[in-house]
Amino acid sequence: MKKSLLISLAVMTLFSCNNANTGKTGSESGAIFHAEFDTPFGMPPFDQISFEDYRPAFLKGMEEETNEIDAIANNPEEPTFENTIVAMENSGSLLTRVSRIFYALRSAETDDSIQALAVELAPLQSEHRDNINLNEKLFNRIKTLHDNVADLNLDTEQSRVLDNYYKNFVRSGIMLGDAEKERLREINKELSGLTLRFGNNLLNETNAFKLVIDNEADLAGLPEGIIAAAAEAAKKAGEEGKWVFGLQKPSWLPFLQYAEKRDLREKLYKAMYMRGDNDNDNDNKENVNKIVNLRIEKAQMLGYNTHADFVLEESMAKTPENVYKLLNDVWAYALPQAKKEAAELQKLIDAEGGNFKLASWDWWYYTEKLRQQKYALNEEEIKPYFKMENVREGVFEVANRLYGLNFRKLDNVPVYHPEVEAYEVLDADGSHLAVFYTDYFPRPGKNAGAWMTSFRGQRVLNGENIRPLIHNVGNFTRPTGETPALLTLDEVETLFHEFGHALHGMMSNVTHASVAGTSVSRDFVELPSQVMEHWAFHPDVLKLYAKHYQTGEVIPDELIAKIDAASKFNMGFITTEFVAAALLDMDYHTQTSAKTFDVRRFEKNSMEKIGLIDEIIPRYRSTYFSHIFSGGYSAGYYAYLWAEVLDADAFQAFVEKGIFDKSTAAKFRDNVLSKGNSDDPMELYKRFRGAEPNPVYLLKNRGFIN
Repeated sequence: MKKSLLISLAVMTLFSCNNANTGKTGSESGAIFHAEFDTPFGMPPFDQISFEDYRPAFLKGMEEETNEIDAIANNPEEPTFENTIVAMENSGSLLTRVSRIFYALRSAETDDSIQALAVELAPLQSEHRDNINLNEKLFNRIKTLHDNVADLNLDTEQSRVLDNYYKNFVRSGIMLGDAEKERLREINKELSGLTLRFGNNLLNETNAFKLVIDNEADLAGLPEGIIAAAAEAAKKAGEEGKWVFGLQKPSWLPFLQYAEKRDLREKLYKAMYMRGDNDNDNDNKENVNKIVNLRIEKAQMLGYNTHADFVLEESMAKTPENVYKLLNDVWAYALPQAKKEAAELQKLIDAEGGNFKLASWDWWYYTEKLRQQKYALNEEEIKPYFKMENVREGVFEVANRLYGLNFRKLDNVPVYHPEVEAYEVLDADGSHLAVFYTDYFPRPGKNAGAWMTSFRGQRVLNGENIRPLIHNVGNFTRPTGETPALLTLDEVETLFHEFGHALHGMMSNVTHASVAGTSVSRDFVELPSQVMEHWAFHPDVLKLYAKHYQTGEVIPDELIAKIDAASKFNMGFITTEFVAAALLDMDYHTQTSAKTFDVRRFEKNSMEKIGLIDEIIPRYRSTYFSHIFSGGYSAGYYAYLWAEVLDADAFQAFVEKGIFDKSTAAKFRDNVLSKGNSDDPMELYKRFRGAEPNPVYLLKNRGFIN
């Protein structure tokens, strides 16, 4: 996912707390979290939750889970799947509930108090997890079951859950000696704080910078809608009568695309790519150093050569060598194409009389000009057809035509911000499937990017199929004045992408929470999201949802043809900046010895090694590479490309049968979307497709081969 917050603890009915015995008031005890929410579909009662509820609920949740784990570990009965594995699945319910809500808001609607509490809780939670994962009595019960699995008569999902628990304990250090275990605890505690600090610094840096323009001449080239949004941002920033551009993508990207003032493009772009690298209180270079070195130490303590070896063992890719091969194979196509594109842009600069060499802050501006020249495609011309609400209805319609889903708006239900909307999702037979929340616009309290998470996961408990509460978050172009939110092509694709993750969560239909929904390997989790992108701009789909926000006119065939013709335009750049970042990730995480990294020099050497041209920088530089330093994608950013091999091949099945073919959709739902991590991902994929994926479709989709 473009960014994903995964809480893997099991979810079940919460244990109640007797507040009278604690002598505390409701808010002091976090009592709001202590029982199943008495709300429609068990939705979080955000209107009743206060900040003061979180800390006591976390502490009580850890205490309760500790007691539950101790009861399992000290059970005098012989271990069985039910009294050990199922009991573990059913433990920690209070902690899970408060964690899902708190960390979802820490990403989407944070403030200083929430950030401070997250920092305070990080070492406590790290210690709590280690107390469970290093519990030898508990592990011995799991090991007994694992060693005798052939005699247990388990089904496929149960076997996988058992194997996952066993491997998790081993990979968490249960086999280490006492001294090493103590050191591992220290490492885990330190890493939990460092990754949190990295993300907080990045959010602070993003919010801190503002390009304030007070001369209207400096707005030359910018579309009216972008100017209006900047004026509104200025008003909110106390700069009435001026224009403000910031480091949220809906602000800086259109400025780079259209602003004629080259010096201002440079200023804004440099501010974006220097985040976390300004030698101030929010600098992330030391955090990168410490995180990389601690990961090396931890991996080698656990018997792995590198952090990448440790991470990839549980992925589809399996080894760093396989990841490097994929990235280098694609790089061999992407870099030459990017060089051709750079030469073409330089010709355009020269033809206009520009006496300068193309730089990274020029790329979007001249690419936009070239796109208009080649394809007569002006994004401002097509944005009126992509009103956010219409795009959202578009993904709903695709889900209906493929899977029979219907979405019913829920009014008068509690949400954590007025811009959040909620929907009941009904399955084809009319039964309740899920609740779906959307939160699409940037705010100072929201992390950059887009992601899917859940306030409650799916599972079967006491014979009841507990349905999930799914959450999509984005940072899309805001409405301004009387003009609604009109999305760029990139934002449309992102909305479809995150909705694909949402479907993966909504359609989960397994028994055990630990393997439900998106609890799969990084290089498989992007399959459901990326395959959805293929529907976004398909002509048949565009005609369903792309309607002019003023006239209601369906997008004309002429514009659809332009979008299609330009779909592979600039693909050298797009692929090169991505693969460069993925290779940077791998270079950090294949280091074999701890040392003091000069982060700027390391990054420069990494890019020089692969021959990245000066006109392009990696999509994420080290100090704001939150995917790998605070978002769970360390040694895993390649996953988007690995999953593209799968998604390009998967969509081919729909191309062959029809993009709304219900039998193909049913096979995809039954073998991928509903299965979570209940079986090996390649086996699940082969059951859908009948064979392993053919990588040729990835290269075709990117225009590298015919």
